[in-house]
Amino acid sequence: MATPPQPRRLDPLTQEVVELIGDVVARFYEDYEEAAAEHALTGAQARLLSTLALEPLPMRKLAQKLKCEPSNVTGIVDRLEARGLAERRPDPADRRVKLAAATEEGAQAARELREGLRFAREPLAGLSDAERLTLRDLLRRMLGSGA
Repeated sequence: MATPPQPRRLDPLTQEVVELIGDVVARFYEDYEEAAAEHALTGAQARLLSTLALEPLPMRKLAQKLKCEPSNVTGIVDRLEARGLAERRPDPADRRVKLAAATEEGAQAARELREGLRFAREPLAGLSDAERLTLRDLLRRMLGSGA
């Protein structure tokens, strides 16, 4: 009987990079939660609003983008809609589909959220333009979207 292949161990450098990526992600989410709280939003509401500020999307696509259940997205959109930050509108391509979209007030709140992220202002601002370009290109490459 053949033995199953053993999982490959991470070399120390790769392990350190993985841990640093985890630290960056944790710091980003912590900062995002704080920025959201300044607008009386949860982190999930802020992420959804920021996504909607880029483009209106059907609930199903929002759920896929945010990696959560469609019922969660519905509840979050309901709460944003009650505050006047989001709205539902018919999809011009298919009137049977409803799109969630940021209102003008919601788009402004999303801009303020992005501008309020200390993480983007502090550590990234300490990098030169060339370093930020290199970091961007490496991250894109890691995610498979090319440079």
